Amino acid sequence: MSQFIHVGFGNIVNTEKIIAVVSPDSAPIKRMVQTARETGTAVDATQGRKTKAVLVMENGQLVLSALLPETIANRAQAEREDNDEA
Repeated sequence: MSQFIHVGFGNIVNTEKIIAVVSPDSAPIKRMVQTARETGTAVDATQGRKTKAVLVMENGQLVLSALLPETIANRAQAEREDNDEA
């Protein structure tokens, strides 16, 4: 069964498809984001706010979020723990 987490402003992603949640501050990640924007594989879920986290998905798409990577990781972990208890 798919698990979803909120990544800000009413946007949700499937946790089973996330490979990594990274900060957008490093040069390699900035290049990845720019390339994804140019090729149309970036999903901007920031609603015009500053990008604070980049989610790398299984299919190569990048999801840009205005939430901190720690916040997203904590939500994913909490969701995983809730499902383990059920």
